[in-house]
Amino acid sequence: MANYSDIDRIDRLILRELQSDGRLSNAALAERVSLSESACLRRVRALEESGFIRGYVGLVDQSSAGYPDNVFVRITLLSQQQADLAAFEAEARGLPEVMECYLMSGDADYLLRVVVADARDYERVHSQHLTRLPGVDRVHSSFALRTVTKKTELPIRAAKT
Repeated sequence: MANYSDIDRIDRLILRELQSDGRLSNAALAERVSLSESACLRRVRALEESGFIRGYVGLVDQSSAGYPDNVFVRITLLSQQQADLAAFEAEARGLPEVMECYLMSGDADYLLRVVVADARDYERVHSQHLTRLPGVDRVHSSFALRTVTKKTELPIRAAKT
């Protein structure tokens, strides 16, 4: 993986544009960043190969897909041994409703964002999946009342001089 300081102003412009619209044609992208099409394509491929661009996705509307609710779940394990953490993480990755899972510092070991249709659906996920994950000691859940902001674009800042 390349380092952020390894890319220049043009690469940063390319990253901004592609985060905003990943379906841009190479011709449109080249025009927006003031490059020839061939030079732009070389740079995009280099960003992909270096790992700056990991892939391209379509963002599906969560509510339209039948999952209007977000539940933030703090999970504490019985043990923090490496094997126990690995077992938990492997199982958590396999749950389709778990959209994000973070190993945390503080009073809980993990923070998960779980998408559900409603409270009854969450009860199913909780009883059939979350409490059965390896090593789970405690599960604390909080329903999000509404989304204030949700971003998919990372801030692309200028290089440090």
